[in-house]
Amino acid sequence: MLFYNILSPVKTLPIYQPAEVNYELVDSTIQYQKKYHRIADFSLLNQNGDTITQEFYKDKIYVADFFFTSCQTICPIMTDHMHDIQKQTITDPDILLLSHSVTPEIDSVAQLKQYAKKNLVNSSKWNLVTGDKKQIYKLARKSYLAVKDAGNGDPFDMIHTENFMLIDKKQQIRGFYDGTDSKEIERLLEDIKVLKASYKN
Repeated sequence: MLFYNILSPVKTLPIYQPAEVNYELVDSTIQYQKKYHRIADFSLLNQNGDTITQEFYKDKIYVADFFFTSCQTICPIMTDHMHDIQKQTITDPDILLLSHSVTPEIDSVAQLKQYAKKNLVNSSKWNLVTGDKKQIYKLARKSYLAVKDAGNGDPFDMIHTENFMLIDKKQQIRGFYDGTDSKEIERLLEDIKVLKASYKN
């Protein structure tokens, strides 16, 4: 058995590049990029009115998604699943969560605060962020490769998807998951363990 363990390959997670992701979710300027992709720096406001930047997530593994507080379809399910991840990782300071509003003009700090309270968001673990729509659009399409362009003529309008993204300590995307599917959440939690283990080797 010990011999088998030595020989069995250790699972590693891919590092996703824009060229490997569904082109509908990727800004046309980076669709063919095959290496060096990282999440860009950002500065947004969370549910407590605090400025959240990349610094908050430095040397952390985090799960990111896009949502809006008035969404009645997939968002409540995604939020429930984010809450499950919060619960499962609550004692692990290395794992954080980040939810971006795709309707920042409606989702004010006060609105996010209310939503956070209703959904038992632990603000030391999970930021719900709002801010400049242009910045959020760029993050969604050029960094997280996570939303579709609305195609309605508004250059910064977006259709968010059910995607959760797993981000490593180097701001690289290591996985995409369907945030509405509980089996996918189990896979995400397993992948977090794999990613954590990779930093010990």
